[in-house]
Amino acid sequence: MTGWLLGDVVGELEALYPPASAAAWDRVGLVTGDLDQPVRRVLFALDPTLAVIDEAAAWGADLLVTHHPLLLRGVHSVATTSAKGASVSRLVVADIALYVAHTNADVSDPGVSGVLADALGLVEQRALAQLEGYAAGRVGQLPAPESLAQFADRLCRVLPPAVGGIRVSGDPDGQVRTVAVLGGSGDDQFDAVRASGADVYVTADLRHHPVLEAREEARGGRPYLVDAGHWATESLWLEDARRRLLDALGADVERRPVRVEAKVSALRTEPWSFVVGANRAGQARPASGGAS
Repeated sequence: MTGWLLGDVVGELEALYPPASAAAWDRVGLVTGDLDQPVRRVLFALDPTLAVIDEAAAWGADLLVTHHPLLLRGVHSVATTSAKGASVSRLVVADIALYVAHTNADVSDPGVSGVLADALGLVEQRALAQLEGYAAGRVGQLPAPESLAQFADRLCRVLPPAVGGIRVSGDPDGQVRTVAVLGGSGDDQFDAVRASGADVYVTADLRHHPVLEAREEARGGRPYLVDAGHWATESLWLEDARRRLLDALGADVERRPVRVEAKVSALRTEPWSFVVGANRAGQARPASGGAS
């Protein structure tokens, strides 16, 4: 054998991100493709959008690996009249296999949150919580205490730019050192964050009521909360996954001299286009009424 088949690459991906560790509700693994088809080019992306599939086809990718599933909920038709159907059809016609590593990549070591924690320079890392028997999220220490504003700047430098920016709840001058992170949606883990002793919690998709209640419980103090965006907090994992897959495949290079190319999608699949009026509420307003 001189090249890699899809079944071989899937085997390496499943060794890195075991499907058995995925949440019970999740849909991971191979979505389209023939296990006997050759794989020479692999594209990594967070979302299997139509634009990403077009990018994969234009590059000549044989395999698209995404974090988010294409078919998470029940689908009764793959006609091209729907975006899901058009995506499946495009993948099949272009002979591109699709593989999903979602919550199994969240809980792997390192997974989505571990990569984010490493990028922030956190040391003495430990799990934030246990989900269905697997470690989720990370808690670690910054090298030295810094203000919440300084930490937000650190996070901004680490993450790719996103339209929504980074939302912070807390005193800008408050000191932080113990940091909890959970890439993607994480406003269901506030109890674990409080139990961890974290000074600040970085996650995404924070909703009004859970955040308001959490800040009330904190009486305005720690843990401070940071919503850094779903796409941004998870996207760092893509490069790590790309490198780990190539390392795994490279270990067998003598038996399979045909190398596999892999790259991360250049597309930002964050759904937002622009923001209006950011920080207006925090700007000083002139007093109303009175004589001038």
